Amino acid sequence: MQSQPAFLKGLLPANGESNNASPFSVMVRKEVADQVRSWRFIILAGLILVTFLGSLYVSLTNIGRAVGNPQDPDHLFLYLKLLTITDGSLPPFHVFIGFLGPLLGIALGFDAINSEQSNGTLIRLMAQPIYRDSLLNAKFTASLIVVSILFFSLSLLMIGGGLITTGVKMEPSEFIRIMCFTALSVIYIAFWLNLSILLSVKFRQTATSALTAIAIWLFFTVFYQILLRIAVSAFLPDPGTLSQEQVASYNSTIITIMRLVPSQLYTDATTTLLMPSVRSLGPLTMEQMAGAIPSPLSIRESLLVVWPQVSGLIAATVVCFALSYYLFMRREIRT
Repeated sequence: MQSQPAFLKGLLPANGESNNASPFSVMVRKEVADQVRSWRFIILAGLILVTFLGSLYVSLTNIGRAVGNPQDPDHLFLYLKLLTITDGSLPPFHVFIGFLGPLLGIALGFDAINSEQSNGTLIRLMAQPIYRDSLLNAKFTASLIVVSILFFSLSLLMIGGGLITTGVKMEPSEFIRIMCFTALSVIYIAFWLNLSILLSVKFRQTATSALTAIAIWLFFTVFYQILLRIAVSAFLPDPGTLSQEQVASYNSTIITIMRLVPSQLYTDATTTLLMPSVRSLGPLTMEQMAGAIPSPLSIRESLLVVWPQVSGLIAATVVCFALSYYLFMRREIRT
């Protein structure tokens, strides 16, 4: 928020004229405008755009080799290949999103509430005839709108670049998979956005909420896997001494623990959506592999495979939003 008059402008009718817009919609429009004009969003959006263009360039230069490989069961999905293939110089775009997406969500929400209170606009806003929860809903809705527009625009840009470069007609199944991938990316960033909003409600200092959110992101991105490897080597037996059934149980346990990390849930889901030949996200037994034909799954089957991961991300997002809602409704804002 830039100033008190600018923030409160539009919430009430001016010059005796009737204002048909609800206070919630006015706050959402104001928040969207503030987010789009902020330098932190411009810098992060520019960084995501640069990584997207770099990944798209690498994909387009290697698309002929990828679709010309008959051994690959996904070689006919040209537009999905634009999001997955790489020559090793740059990771695919969904890998970049798994790394940069949390930073975008944290940047949009770490000072959502505490900056309003430190600037003195929170108590003035609450003195207006609006509900307290409308402010929290407007903060989340506006940031989610900005993120959704950004990622759906990038997806359409990728589709347009592929059409112009290759001239190949796009299949409806590919379009649906790309839109599902984009929606999943928005849900993934929404989790980190809600987590940062929760921290902005919990802590009164913006620096504290920002550092706490970044520390949580670093823990899940870097240190969680290190601690997991240490715990596995210390408490679980050596896989070389186990039978086939015990090895399957061993791998299943490790995968289950890894899926406590939001980035792992996102990686599993995007891999299945963008690679239709992926039939399972866990270890397969020989009985399950017997007679299996390496063919791509339908959209419905892929969605059924990734639904546990998607529901996990949605559940974590709802929990963070519920906690921030509970703390904000009980918070004293006059001090």
